[in-house]
Amino acid sequence: MTIPTAHGTFTSHVVSLKKRKTTPCLFLLPTLYAVIAHTLLPDTDSDLKKRWKRKRMEKTKRKPWFWIWATASIIFRLILIYFPRNLNLSSRPEVSTPLTSLRRLAEGYWLKQASMSPYAGSMYHGSPLLLSILGPLTVKRIEGQPSNLLCSLLFVIADFISAMLLRATGQNLQMAYNKSMKSLGLVRPLESSEVLSSRDIAALVYLWNPLTIVTCVGSSTSPIENLVIILSLYGASSGLVPLAAFGWVMATHFSLYPAILVIPVILLLGYGPDAPPRKLFLQGNSDKIGDNPSTDSYYQHKEVTNQPAVPIIFSWKPVLHFLLWASIWSFYVLVLCGISVRKYGGLLEMFKRTYGFILTVKDLSPNIGVLWYFFAEVFDFFRNFFLIVFHVNILFMILPLAIRLNHRPCFLAFVYIAISSMLKSYPSVGDSALYLGLLGLFVHELADMKFSFFLFCGYVGVSLLSPVMHNLWIWRGTGNANFYFATAMAYACLQIILVVESVSAVLNHDRMLRKLPITKP
Repeated sequence: MTIPTAHGTFTSHVVSLKKRKTTPCLFLLPTLYAVIAHTLLPDTDSDLKKRWKRKRMEKTKRKPWFWIWATASIIFRLILIYFPRNLNLSSRPEVSTPLTSLRRLAEGYWLKQASMSPYAGSMYHGSPLLLSILGPLTVKRIEGQPSNLLCSLLFVIADFISAMLLRATGQNLQMAYNKSMKSLGLVRPLESSEVLSSRDIAALVYLWNPLTIVTCVGSSTSPIENLVIILSLYGASSGLVPLAAFGWVMATHFSLYPAILVIPVILLLGYGPDAPPRKLFLQGNSDKIGDNPSTDSYYQHKEVTNQPAVPIIFSWKPVLHFLLWASIWSFYVLVLCGISVRKYGGLLEMFKRTYGFILTVKDLSPNIGVLWYFFAEVFDFFRNFFLIVFHVNILFMILPLAIRLNHRPCFLAFVYIAISSMLKSYPSVGDSALYLGLLGLFVHELADMKFSFFLFCGYVGVSLLSPVMHNLWIWRGTGNANFYFATAMAYACLQIILVVESVSAVLNHDRMLRKLPITKP
């Protein structure tokens, strides 16, 4: 019987021993060891396959936990909806603004039903399409059920769909990132130790964020606005140009500030999802490699440089398709709005009452922003000047950030949304819920972010102090406007620190990628 071993065959060794006429015990030891090793130790390929299958089984076992937590968040929202008066969250200035208040929408729908302009007076300043969709739901009452129950259920559904789209966007980003890392010959040792992927974390952060929950339960239209923004980012990351254009047009129609997201959407369609900067990798590898051809690093560098280059070419075809579809959707929206308001002054009146109301900051009711207090104190002579300063300040940041973060369009969208939520006329906690959910997509890149614990405590502190200060000022009369404005200033400072530190952490992460080991293609 011939047994294959690492030293040949078992029969050939016995024959050679007979010819040599020596003691066979000493020569049989390595042969027996090879036979035992060949029969007992598993093969390397099969061991890797078994390990891979084991990891896949562990991942599939972890999947139900995500759906359990997602379902629990929906049930928790439904329970809060049935509380008396929805915990009075609809009257909170942190939750409802003149643009997102469902009470104002119901008032505008009542005026329209009475053959009056929905923009009469100073109550409603939202979209006429949103008025036509949500208005009938505010009128319908179910006996024995809370008021606006149908609208609240619609907001719950919108939150769930937003979380699923956020999860799908995270999957697109993860697949594109791993593909680019593999093409660069770099190892990314993250997936092996993950309990939850970044896409699951982002979806759960959005569903269980207290700011998202109070926005959903507090009769605010922010869940609808967040849904169309996430829909646009998902369509752009998936290559679905009509869907991306539809989401961007509707988001810009509902609120003017998402118009700046056209740059991240175009970068997503032109360059693809977020990817590491390849030029930085090649520079980092060339800095570490010596000129000695005898070293292993020299040959590794030679192998990397001989690899097929990752094409960093901007694709104009999907961008042109996006512009075409955006024009089509914009025309369609304008036609529907024109039909809806043709009896009440037409489109010019709608633009004046919606976009004009946003840009001129006529309503100075308190909110978590800083513009209401500033324009309440500034002289009327300087009002137009400071209006231009605040609004143009957002535009000044667009181009530098787009140049520096062009390889990370989704993260650029997070930065734009966070900046606009700081400087917009009527901010709410729904804006923070949106950019904090997007921030969860980059949980691995932000692992070394500074001041994370300070930011967490700051957000919790501001969320608790803001209602207290508002109560002391408005209801008890023991405080003044400075009490509430102090929490708004602290909230703005926290957002500034979050943006600065998150951008620094992502850029440092991109620089650290050059230290990853190089694998042979």
